[in-house]
Amino acid sequence: MEENHGLQDAVSCAAQNTFGTMFGSLSDFFKSLFTLENLFRGAGICIVFVVLAFLFIIGKKSISRIPEEKIAKHHSFLIQKMMKYAFVILAIMCVLSLFGVKLSAIWGAAGIAGVAIGFAAQTSMSNLISGLFVLGEKAVKVGDFIVAGEVSGTVDSIGLLSIKIHTRDNQMVRIPNSTIINSNFQNNSFFPQRRFTFSVSVDYSTDMEKALEAIKNVPTLCPTVLSEPEPSAWYDGFGESGINLSLAVWMNCNDLVKVKNEVYIAIKKVFDEKGISIPFNKLDVEIVKGNV
Repeated sequence: MEENHGLQDAVSCAAQNTFGTMFGSLSDFFKSLFTLENLFRGAGICIVFVVLAFLFIIGKKSISRIPEEKIAKHHSFLIQKMMKYAFVILAIMCVLSLFGVKLSAIWGAAGIAGVAIGFAAQTSMSNLISGLFVLGEKAVKVGDFIVAGEVSGTVDSIGLLSIKIHTRDNQMVRIPNSTIINSNFQNNSFFPQRRFTFSVSVDYSTDMEKALEAIKNVPTLCPTVLSEPEPSAWYDGFGESGINLSLAVWMNCNDLVKVKNEVYIAIKKVFDEKGISIPFNKLDVEIVKGNV
């Protein structure tokens, strides 16, 4: 029995020593935290955070108040997002520097990691860099009708990696920004007005001066065709079945479909009134009766 009591006392004593050591270590740890130096560091962190937050809020409100005539809505959104990222990064850097962490080592590690990530994701990095060029050039905005390669449609959104458009048949197409930068890109809505050229042929028997005067009267019958700049018409060579005429008219970009309908209807109407025929392919069939 005495041996059992002695073993229990030894176990109890060891447990007390262990808990005592642990609580003592915790006590020493908390005491080391609540030092005058750490209090100053904490106050500094709070001040830095408040100042950065204040600057971030002021900058965000200033960007949002800029009218759309000076900065596009999607540009404003991207600038605010980049400001948010910059605020978080600066706050983390300031906190680390206040605790004595050397930022040079972090920048070195970040540089190595960036190189590794860049090699692993060259396409994404190319699109990201191209996106910055697209935003900087201001060559496209939401609502524009663009043509990139074999794809055309209205721009729905512009991001750092891609541009999303919807085609005329309402299909969503994602165009990588690198495609916009590295290939021919056409923005049909960049300018408020544009010119469109119509081609038509007349029969070889037609009086050429009469046909030219007739087609010059076509724009006067089309309400959506602009009078300034002035429309122009010219002969454009001899075709296989007729003489080619071209008519170039100016319009507002949003009136393209209306102008096409009006001009084609007017051309047919004027030519019919003047007795001018538009050639078309014909097949002559001759039936030869053989001897029975």
